[in-house]
Amino acid sequence: MDVQSPILRRLAEAVAAGDREAGENFWRHAKATGTPLVEPDGTDPAYRLVTFVLRDDPAAPAADVLALLHTVTDKDRHAGDLAPHLMAKVPGTDVWAISHRLRADHRASYQFHIARGSREENLRADRASWLRILDTAVPDPLNTAPVLPSRDGRNPSSVMELPDAPAQPWALPRPEVARGESLATEVDGRRVTVHLPAGHRAGGGPYAVAVLLDGEMWGPVLGIGDTLDNLLAEGRIPPTVTLLVETMGRDRRMADLSCSGPFVDWLADVLLPWAAERHGATADPARTVVAGQSAGGLTAAFAAFRRPERFGNALSQSGSFWWPDGTEFDSGSEWLTRQFAQRAKLPVRFHLEVGLQEWMLLPQNRHLRDVLQARGYDVTYGEFNGGHDYACWRGGLADGLTGLLADRA
Repeated sequence: MDVQSPILRRLAEAVAAGDREAGENFWRHAKATGTPLVEPDGTDPAYRLVTFVLRDDPAAPAADVLALLHTVTDKDRHAGDLAPHLMAKVPGTDVWAISHRLRADHRASYQFHIARGSREENLRADRASWLRILDTAVPDPLNTAPVLPSRDGRNPSSVMELPDAPAQPWALPRPEVARGESLATEVDGRRVTVHLPAGHRAGGGPYAVAVLLDGEMWGPVLGIGDTLDNLLAEGRIPPTVTLLVETMGRDRRMADLSCSGPFVDWLADVLLPWAAERHGATADPARTVVAGQSAGGLTAAFAAFRRPERFGNALSQSGSFWWPDGTEFDSGSEWLTRQFAQRAKLPVRFHLEVGLQEWMLLPQNRHLRDVLQARGYDVTYGEFNGGHDYACWRGGLADGLTGLLADRA
């Protein structure tokens, strides 16, 4: 094993010198300080040497361990090669380890896959094998940060946040903050969670309104209500009725979140009027935000394009603007960007962000930004050092809502 971490080199040297307590001393240190190990890069102060470690189980030793660093590992998986993410044993110890040189503002969720079979089987990168890996991957037991919850029976993820990563101060509940109310309901056959701001009054309003796609993830899994309550308590957003719209399964998600006119019309003509009547949501497009990630980000921008009289603000994170053709910049790709380029400017604003690690999305998001700016749109745009990852999106969502809603209070 090529031991890159100075901490692990000292461990290996101590073990080689016959120090029988070296291993236990290392694990006591790791438990006290938390993992992964983050050390200076040695060549560039803008980077860190990040070492992920996992203790082998003597009762059931692993054949291999894969470190699954969100999007970083996915890129190699798409290329059919998971070998760069195999952890190795530090000689003479029970320490599985792997090191990455990462910029100091990187944030990513991660897990470990503890493998028991043959290496050939463990490194299979086809979709079915990858899904099996994700089904059994586990968080880092020594990471001291709150885990990122998952769904569909999968284990939560740990979150790596390097020291210069953008702060996410609103993600966790605060005991002193007044709580809003979340209501699970059904609108015209579709499940929706409604988050009402603290102090919401029946017959009050009109309240600002945010439509958040993939609501089944943001609501019951990630608890975005905590973020909304914290932003309101700090006066960063006005009292806002938030509609967390579920996508009702993979097939329906793919249909609804691919520039679907009927779906966007349903949001505009059924959901928003229902929220106005039931919860006092505004009908003012300037105080209405539609937000989404990935295909949801594409759909948020499409909603502003198709129905600008209802959606005056679009918040897109890691939008799939390659749709419907993943071939960059050919005649079939980036349909929505082409529509914005050809149509007269609409009375809508945009907040766009994308991860620097999102090799499949970064050029297309930059292209849409350039087109919108050239057409004279009000656009805020950001690039975070991370991937296609709720660990990153939860902070960007708060920033986007603040920017789009705060000055429309």
